[in-house]
Amino acid sequence: MLEKDFKKFITDSLKEDIGDGDHSSMASIPIEARNKAHLIVKDEGIIAGLELAKMIFNHVDDSLKITFHVKDGDNVKFGDVAFVVEGNSISILTAERLVLNCMQRMSAIATKTSYLNSLISTTNCKLLDTRKTTPLNRKLEKWAVRIGGGVNHRFGLYDMIMIKDNHIDFAGGISQAIQKTKQYLKYNNKKLEIIVEARNLEEVNKILLEGGVKRILLDNFDYENTRKAVEIIGNKCQTESSGGITEKTIIEYAKCGINYISVGALTHTVKNFDMSLKVLK
Repeated sequence: MLEKDFKKFITDSLKEDIGDGDHSSMASIPIEARNKAHLIVKDEGIIAGLELAKMIFNHVDDSLKITFHVKDGDNVKFGDVAFVVEGNSISILTAERLVLNCMQRMSAIATKTSYLNSLISTTNCKLLDTRKTTPLNRKLEKWAVRIGGGVNHRFGLYDMIMIKDNHIDFAGGISQAIQKTKQYLKYNNKKLEIIVEARNLEEVNKILLEGGVKRILLDNFDYENTRKAVEIIGNKCQTESSGGITEKTIIEYAKCGINYISVGALTHTVKNFDMSLKVLK
């Protein structure tokens, strides 16, 4: 992830929050006042968003000095101090809420990702995120998944072909969908990997018959059929499981020999990671 990728996000987010000015701070604090504040962790897990926090502080006021005591991806516990920010008091307060909003969300995602990853650590299976992200916050949330040790799936509709159940039904069947996709890619001179969703073992065989597919997505398969599908597919292409997989079931799917497991809950169902920014007295 590059700083330039987040420049517009930071600009728009600050505009949403500040409007024509941080009047609470400007009304009550001398413009020349300087102070220090520290970010206190009030939870336990994986911290994420420190690099983004620095970008935000520097965007508001590039004279602010940030001293980090931990780094993105570190385990933290209640009472830990993640960083100290020093400089103009109004600048610190103006950036405070955006920093906290981003870090609380990112740390929650990173913590959940790390936990689910730990459950399948004895297998060769890799944990994937999905497109089930907060609109306009996808890069931020997928960054958090990576900090937590997960792997990013496609970023959008533009960087990978993913033929799902509705595509298949609208196209008239799996064979038609795959054939039309290959024709489309050739005609438009595009080199995109193809993933095709299978709803049953019959569809798995149809996909293999067409060939040219990078990965088969086994959607809502039970353990028995997942194992059968993995055996049928062999080394012909990669395999991925998805569909309501939870912390209670993820290890059993991983043990089926699947290459990837995608979990939408990494980004769409998390509880914010508690932390606060307090003045150093």
